[in-house]
Amino acid sequence: MSGSQVTAPTGAELTTTPGGEPETARSTADENRRQVLYWRLLARLFDPEEQPSLEAASVAIVDDIGLPAALLDPTVSVDTLVQRFPELAAEFEGLMAPPDAGGPAPAEHGPTQGPAAGPDSQTAGAGEEGTAPGGGAVGVPAVDVEAAPRSGPRDHTTASEQPAAPGLDRVAPVGAAEVRRAALVSKLLLNVFATGSGEVTATDLARWQSDAGWFERALGCEAGQLRGRPGASELGGVLAGLEGDLVRRMRLREVLANSALARQLTPSMSLIEQLLRDKANLSGVALANAKALIRRFVDEVAEVLRTQVEKTSVGKIDRSVPPKRVFRNLDLERTIWKNLTNWSPEDQRLYVDRLYYRHTARRTTPARLIVVVDQSGSMVDAMVNCTILASIFAGLPKVDVHLVAYDTRALDLTPWVHDPFEVLLRTQLGGGTDGMAALQLVRPKVAEPKNTVLVWISDYYESNPQGVFEALAALHRSGVRVIPVGSVNSGGQQSVNPWFRQHFKDLGTPVISGHIRKLVFELKSFLS
Repeated sequence: MSGSQVTAPTGAELTTTPGGEPETARSTADENRRQVLYWRLLARLFDPEEQPSLEAASVAIVDDIGLPAALLDPTVSVDTLVQRFPELAAEFEGLMAPPDAGGPAPAEHGPTQGPAAGPDSQTAGAGEEGTAPGGGAVGVPAVDVEAAPRSGPRDHTTASEQPAAPGLDRVAPVGAAEVRRAALVSKLLLNVFATGSGEVTATDLARWQSDAGWFERALGCEAGQLRGRPGASELGGVLAGLEGDLVRRMRLREVLANSALARQLTPSMSLIEQLLRDKANLSGVALANAKALIRRFVDEVAEVLRTQVEKTSVGKIDRSVPPKRVFRNLDLERTIWKNLTNWSPEDQRLYVDRLYYRHTARRTTPARLIVVVDQSGSMVDAMVNCTILASIFAGLPKVDVHLVAYDTRALDLTPWVHDPFEVLLRTQLGGGTDGMAALQLVRPKVAEPKNTVLVWISDYYESNPQGVFEALAALHRSGVRVIPVGSVNSGGQQSVNPWFRQHFKDLGTPVISGHIRKLVFELKSFLS
């Protein structure tokens, strides 16, 4: 009865499969099988304990659609999988890319030939198997696993032959191709997002980086593209965060001692914090790799911040200086307006008896920017960002930048203010917080209060809070523009002494906490 038609009780015509099974029944079965695979994925992501019934059903499903059982094993990397089954490589490419992403064309669902080597295979430990890092679970961001329907052999029912059953005229039937795709997507999501919470080895990190590379390629990107730009997309930030968590859970010195592995690390704030804390214990190759990572991170952040301040005006127009009488400064519109009384109706001419020029001279008194950084352990994010920002402003004309770091002692880092990399290497995280020590270095730097801005970066948990606040309030009353900046940790949680927050608010200089753009705006307002 291949290709024959039968009359359904509802009167709808149904195309049958070669085995005589109605297409709607087959579609329902495929839909159920796909649901089983996704339920298994969710169960494994949020509960490390296996669900025997889901596991058994999933094994039967992947076997039925011609996929290897190793696809369901989270301890098997995607690299290992495609080395054993090369025909799967082409199917993973662009698997979740939207139709207009310009990624590679999807492969037919069946035996295909593709490259066996995966991304980052040179460091992923080819053919290695091991336990998934921690064996636990982690939250998964929203990924549209149905973004790009795969091409390939589908049901024989055409669009005009769809059953007229309620609802089926709006939802495309699920075929074996979608079930196969669900199995492949589940493999990628499980290997990338189920990172667990236990100890991590260098091999685990390399394997995760390889799987993350396959995941990025499945989305139509290059391997490392999303992790390399965590700020460009929410998903990129999630991947960078997962990698940072793995790095925190492993022996960082072991990774840094391996140059090939260290080069694959994505610089992040959490990683930089670890490096700054541990730099005194590093030497040789590990120290060189740590410096390279810090330098990469500094350069990336500086590029972002520079775009926000490069157009900053560094002075107001000085109208006390007469304009230079050259043609390029001629204010033609004002000249015509002021001479309209000289219009001659008889001659139809405008007689100009006075030319007007634009003022272009700017005030040349340099603004002095003093940045004071609390280098206690809770201040890493704000310290890194503001140190880089200080170096950018130091490159502007007519801006005199000074940099002071303190804990229980104060250190004048002004000689290195143009190089935030050197500044960060000279900081020492941890210790107490004594702002009075920093104020002893700050006061002599305030030569012209009206032309000075003081950026004080701290969580304000001071050993002498009353004394520090009174000193800052005195500077504010003298004319210094005081900008208090609070700490923001890697998780985005603010940590500022409530007593200081309220007193700064009463003083009219509220604490800035949050995105660095707020500080950029304040500094631009002062300098312009």
